[in-house]
Amino acid sequence: MASYLDFEKGIQQIDEDIANAKIKGDEHAIEILSRNLEKEIAKTYKNLNEFQRLNLARHPDRPYALDYIRALLTDSYEIHGDRAYADDPSIVCYSGYIGNKKVIVIAEQKGRGTKYKIMRNFGMPHPEGYRKALRVARLAEKFEIPVIFFIDTPGAYPGVGAEERGQSEAIARNLFELSELKTRTIAIVIGEGGSGGALAIGVADRLAMMRNSVFSVISPEGCAAILWNDPSKSEAATKAMKITADDLKELNLIDDVIDEPVMGAHRDRDGAIAAVGEYIRTQLEELERLSIDEVVSARMEKILSIGAYE
Repeated sequence: MASYLDFEKGIQQIDEDIANAKIKGDEHAIEILSRNLEKEIAKTYKNLNEFQRLNLARHPDRPYALDYIRALLTDSYEIHGDRAYADDPSIVCYSGYIGNKKVIVIAEQKGRGTKYKIMRNFGMPHPEGYRKALRVARLAEKFEIPVIFFIDTPGAYPGVGAEERGQSEAIARNLFELSELKTRTIAIVIGEGGSGGALAIGVADRLAMMRNSVFSVISPEGCAAILWNDPSKSEAATKAMKITADDLKELNLIDDVIDEPVMGAHRDRDGAIAAVGEYIRTQLEELERLSIDEVVSARMEKILSIGAYE
């Protein structure tokens, strides 16, 4: 059953009217309602504000990492474990092909439904998840295989056990190691990019965001609680924090914004997956024109330029 956000009530009503018309077999009504639906979708998604984009980034019907992996990769094989402690299911790693190009995909997976949300720890990785990601990235480096990162997490898991096993060290280690990884890398925020939990797999030659995704140092609710002692002011915090794709592109903190279908990735998964696949293919072609030394040098130059003002 489809989920609707508060600002999608008009779309919900027309969808319900179309469903009723289909039950009655009224083709004329379906045709009229379908045209009305197109107009309502265009009006609804034309001028979304920051808070609405945040809600879309968290939408339960939005495609998750495994949806992209299963649709884009052929001859895929999952790689497990950090070879030190455990296999964290909130980080998934696959080798496979996009077209005729061998790639390795490292991604954060939230999980759908109560059972799988719990299994995936709601997409919040433990330190062993980040160590698994780094191990697989080093494996890709060894065989000169490009790495694709899919970012979608509320943040790194903040539990006592994760801190005892070195959560902050694992994230910091990834930032350091991925910055000098000698293979081509692309990172895409496909939904929610939360704090260091997202940044730990977000150091890449190309960092892109889906149009309706967010990338932030803290959740808007957390920001509102700290600044105003009132988590309900998350809408004001979202606007002030500049966490949307357009904001971050304007600040030169990301490289590209990937356009989603007009109706959003949650209503057109195939369109969203196709857009991401096309972006990956295009960027890999560009990166392959450079030598590995040129790729790493450009990556370091980009990282060092962040936060520098003239």
